[in-house]
This record gives sequence, C-alpha cells and structure tokens, in this order.
Amino acid sequence: MPRPTDDKRPDDGGPEDGPLSCDVAVIGAGTAGIAAERAARKAGARTLLIDPEFRGTLCASTGCMPSKLLIAAAHAAHDVRRADIFGVRADAPTIDGPAVMARVQRERDRFAALTRESIETLPEGIAIRGRARFVAPTRLVLEDGRPIEARAVVIATGSVALIPEPFRDLGPRILTNETLFELPDLPRRLAVIGGGAIGLEIAQAMGRLGVAVTLFDSGTTLGKARCAKVHDALHTAMARDITLCLGVEVKPEAAADGIRLRWTGDAEGQAEFDHVLLAVGRPPNLSGLNLERAGLALDDHGTPCFDPATMQCGDAPIFIAGDADADVPLLHEASTEGAIAGANAAAFPDIRPADRSPDFALTFTDPPLAQIGAGPGDGIICGRSDYADQGRARVEARAEGIVSLYADASGRLIGADLCCPGTEHLAHLLAWSIQSGATASGLLSMPFYHPTLEEGLKSALREICRATSQPLPEGRDRGMPPGA
Repeated sequence: MPRPTDDKRPDDGGPEDGPLSCDVAVIGAGTAGIAAERAARKAGARTLLIDPEFRGTLCASTGCMPSKLLIAAAHAAHDVRRADIFGVRADAPTIDGPAVMARVQRERDRFAALTRESIETLPEGIAIRGRARFVAPTRLVLEDGRPIEARAVVIATGSVALIPEPFRDLGPRILTNETLFELPDLPRRLAVIGGGAIGLEIAQAMGRLGVAVTLFDSGTTLGKARCAKVHDALHTAMARDITLCLGVEVKPEAAADGIRLRWTGDAEGQAEFDHVLLAVGRPPNLSGLNLERAGLALDDHGTPCFDPATMQCGDAPIFIAGDADADVPLLHEASTEGAIAGANAAAFPDIRPADRSPDFALTFTDPPLAQIGAGPGDGIICGRSDYADQGRARVEARAEGIVSLYADASGRLIGADLCCPGTEHLAHLLAWSIQSGATASGLLSMPFYHPTLEEGLKSALREICRATSQPLPEGRDRGMPPGA
C-alpha cells in the first residue's frame, strides 16, 4: 500500500492559520475517536479529528496486540514443556528474553504503524495535531491558541495508566502497560499489582516464560469473576504458573537491586523484585479538557454523565465514547460507542438511541475467562458444564474448567461465565446466541460435531431445559457417550 502524500498528514498549523470550524469536532484519535470521526463524516458532517500525537490506538501500541504477542511466546514455551504428556520427548525450552521482547516490539510497531497510516489517508484538513480544551460547550481552543467552532463535540480521549502515589518516585523499575513492552529483556523477578485482565494476562505469560512472578491484589476475586465455580477454575490455573498473594495491602520501597515490597493482610511477607507492574486500573484521560467550561454534569470521579444508548452527555451537544467514559473499556465497545457518538453528533439535535450488544469481556489467560450478559442472581436459572472429563479436552490434555449458563424462566439464554479450554471461541458462540434470543432447547437442536469442545456445552443446556420444562430435542441430542 503506497504511503499517503505529506498533504494528508496531521495539520501542525499555528495561530496565524486562523480559526477552525466544523460540524463535529472529535477530541482523541484512538479506536473510539477514529470510529466517531468516520461515522460523523459518513453522515455528511464536516469533521475535525484532534490529537496531540496520532501515535496509533492503545490496542495496537500498548494494549491488546503487544500483550497477545507476549502471550503467544508463553504458549510456545508451555507447549514444549507439556509435550511429554503425548509421548513427544523434548528438552526444556530455553527462553531467549531479548529475542522474545524484540519480536513483541517489532510486531507491535507494525500494528501501530498500520493504525497511523489510516490517519494519513483521511481527507486533507481533518486531522489536527494538538491538545484541545473547552471554552464553551461547542467552542474549543488548541494549545497553540487556535479556536475551533463546532456544532457538536465528541470526547474520545481514552484512558491513562494509574500509578498510585507510593509508587510514583521509584523510577523506571515501576512499569505499566505503557512501559512494559519497552523492556529489552525479560525480568528475573516480577511483581504484578492487580488481579484484573491486564495483571492476569501478563503475570501468567511472564510466569510461563521463566520469570518468577508474584501477583498481589487487595481483593480475593481474580478477573472480576462472577461465578464462584468459574473463579475456582481460574484460581487453580493461575496458581500453577505464578504465586498469588490475595487480600493484601502492599507497600513499596527502593532496594539496591530493584524494588522491595512488604505486604500485610490475609498473608504477610516481603520480597525484592526487578520490576513491579502496576495493573490497578486505567482512569479516563480527562485532565486538561477544562470540562467545567463545557457545562456538563460529572459523576463522583469527575467523568461526564452520559446515556449509553446515545452517548450524549446530558442534553448538551457533547458526546463521549471509549475509555474516556469509564464504562466498558474494551476495543469492540469503544468502536461501537464511537460510531454511535459520531452519528448522533452529526445529527444533533435529532439523536437516536442504538441497540447495544450484551456485555462481553474476555481475559486471555489459559484457560481464558469470559463473562457475557447477565450473571448469577435471584430468579436466574443456571446450568453448568464441567470440562474436567470432557472428551475433546481430555484428548488435548487440558481437561479442566467450568461453563455456567444463565437463562430466564422461558429458557432463553441471558448470560454466561466460563473458564475452560476454547473459551475465547465458545464465548463468541454464546454471545451471539444470547443476542439473538436463543433458547437452551433451540441450541440443543443445532448440530454439534464430535469430538469438539462445543459438545461440552450440552450438559449446561440440558440442565436449563429440565429446570424450565423445555423439551429435549429428539435424536440429535440423544445417546451421546460420556465425556462428550
């Protein structure tokens, strides 16, 4: 693909270029901002896309893609170690840390470059390099002094890694997801603070790559798991690869060769680490926007209150999307929210609510964790499948984990929690089924090839059918062997 010419690059103009005007001004050029600008322009609006760096999306540069590159290396090492189960003799893997990180960085840079190229293909004059702040609900000013007049504004400024105060003055040995992937080599000893998705994924990957990893969390639930049995499966899997210290408070201090952590709570101890990865959250990046001049109602955390069906902030001509709204910090949701916000900003004041998909979150541990739609609760019918003896999972020597499916009184699926082999694929099938209004009986009437991991869902679906008096389909679901 040929590179765009220089006249398509972000505008770095100064105050001498005069004021700017548009129908929709989008602040932030991440996943949500790019989707918002595209949707607004498709609707016929004159747009501006404003960003200080245009470095590429968070996903490509410091999030989804580099973390999955690290996880892919960890899977390769893990597969070598477990080859003996199948009668395949292999020496213990030798982990070349610099080579691992070099591939992560090389491929990460390629993904980020592709997102930057999408900016360069925008029509001339749309991309504006700079920081914008509000001076009124539809008036912005850039840091170079240029004013922007817009009919509507979309806030899509993303999020920033949270660094709690005790860790702020401890230098480069303190890592976040924004600095982790710049390491030239794998550390020997890594502490991970935070048992959410980022912490779990990186901790397990590093552990499988030979790093001595300890994960700390003040809570006792990993990955925000909603089902106790699913959480038990996740906890068991994580404990094989790393040390878990849950229900503790951690205090850091500089040490001669790294960072010393002391912890108290459900467990007590101290240890030194080469690096500490902070995975304790990514709050919205709203500082410097001068939100008080936008006239918006803010929540207790200073985030604009908004309607998730329209992405509108109150009744103002201001919309918000992606991680900036602190609602569902996931790429597919950021893209959806950006499209809704951009279309409604272009149509303002004639805005329209959008149908949103069920909540859907995946954590790429092994086995992965997924949460879809509604969770366990009063009046919800639950069916479970245990993958400890599931046929295909046993064939692959990874028989473990649980699937919990949730249904209403009619047998219609409304949610799921799972941590088992193949979760990232099973979860998509379940999310699509939930969104389409499928029933347990209806899914059992569908074809299930043998032997597959999908067959394992049948036990949970049968439980729901029995609990809701739905008929079990004849023929296709009968007579399957144990473990199928």
